[in-house]
Amino acid sequence: MKFKYKNYGQGILRPVIPIEISYKHLTVPYEALVDSGADFCIFSAQIGEILEIDIEKGDRFEVRGITGKSEYYYVHPVTIKVGGWDYKIRAGFMPNIGAFSYGVVGQKGFFDIFKVKFDLSKEVVELTEIK
Repeated sequence: MKFKYKNYGQGILRPVIPIEISYKHLTVPYEALVDSGADFCIFSAQIGEILEIDIEKGDRFEVRGITGKSEYYYVHPVTIKVGGWDYKIRAGFMPNIGAFSYGVVGQKGFFDIFKVKFDLSKEVVELTEIK
């Protein structure tokens, strides 16, 4: 599967891909940054609320970003759809990620499913399922 990088203006290109997140009978389209530096998949708590997930009932973990500021996220089992295929993962939902227009997919729940090839020169990220 190949996805074009998204242009965020002023020469800023990012490997942001379309996904769908499902929980029980609900599904929400969303976008996620393919982030090799992220340990885990983390999405906005607002998306979790739309999916009727009781966010704070999940397992609570702490993460520190580039600023060093601590934030908490809550982990729940969900299904993500990438390129038309469903994958059951455990993903975090973070209350303060809503300022961004996308979540992140990281090492656990994404890079352990896909071999990822970034090609900035072609503005493409390529995913191959690991079997």
